Amino acid sequence: MKYQCSIEIDRPRGPVVALFEDADRMGEWQDGLISFTPKDGTPGAPGSTSEIKYQMGKRTLEMVETIEEYNLPDSLVAIYEAGKVWNRNVNRFTDLGSKTRWDMDCEFRCGGFVRIMAMVMPGMFRKQTNKMMSDFKAFAERELPAPT
Repeated sequence: MKYQCSIEIDRPRGPVVALFEDADRMGEWQDGLISFTPKDGTPGAPGSTSEIKYQMGKRTLEMVETIEEYNLPDSLVAIYEAGKVWNRNVNRFTDLGSKTRWDMDCEFRCGGFVRIMAMVMPGMFRKQTNKMMSDFKAFAERELPAPT
């Protein structure tokens, strides 16, 4: 399953991308984030991996993030794996002067129960991506000074 989401953030690209990259502040905009722990390689470098843990209701979700391409402030490509779910995200940040457009191309490959959910309710994946992007937008616009 593939889809794209976009959002416009009312702040300049440089500071927006700096906030996006700040692993220490991810919990301020990612619901349920318990931890983000670099594992192998230089954090952010292509091939580097990190373990990410989320609290989702009564269960804990653990996933591995692998950086595929790092070209910030323009783009970042990462792969997320958890059980039978494989997700590749291509993030692009476009400089619009005093604003930033964040485009994300998402690709999911799922097995087992998640595959059934993806076929029955494909909109739930897009809805979750849009929520996460909206949460980041609110965080960035709250944390960064307004453009003049």
